[in-house]
Amino acid sequence: MPEKILAQGAEAILIKQGGVVNKKRISKSYRHPELDKEIIKLRTRHESRILEKAGKEIFVPKIKKVGSNNIEMEFIDGKKLSEFLECFNKSEQKKILKQFGRNLALLHNSGIIHNDLTTSNMIWSSHKKKLYFIDFGLSFHSNHIEDKAVDLHLLKQALESKHSKNYDFYLREIFFAYKKLVNDSEKIFNRLKKVELRGRYKHKRNSK
Repeated sequence: MPEKILAQGAEAILIKQGGVVNKKRISKSYRHPELDKEIIKLRTRHESRILEKAGKEIFVPKIKKVGSNNIEMEFIDGKKLSEFLECFNKSEQKKILKQFGRNLALLHNSGIIHNDLTTSNMIWSSHKKKLYFIDFGLSFHSNHIEDKAVDLHLLKQALESKHSKNYDFYLREIFFAYKKLVNDSEKIFNRLKKVELRGRYKHKRNSK
């Protein structure tokens, strides 16, 4: 069965073969070979555990096999939000954004910080009417309000960068669904304001 490279980044390469996607971590030549193997093994294991935990709360690719440097998972047949969200009508967009906010709330309630919340890491399955979160390579476990607020801050930056035309609408719909379900909503959004103030202060200092 022929292989197809879906994506390649600094940390991993995604290869599709049939209904399976193999995410293989890339070795770094600047690291000692034994240390490199150990780091890759630990990060692969960490990501697989995050995926398994997240899969109990939201829709993510199901793991089929975990190796020392790779994770084999199901291929999600759908549309990447970064490329197709604006192609849907407003009603469909609202349904997708509602799932986005609910999924994020469920992740945070279970102590998972995605840490790379871009629409490039979301796939909408039209025939299943389900939104899948993908790429948990930077994710980590945390119940700290600060980490959840920073996750939201990164989401806001990603939406503003990729979807500036519809930024206000997208953010409003996601946050509305998120607030209804997430634990400690008031604390998280109060901390988000502080995180954004720190960011603006830092930017102001660096621009002097």
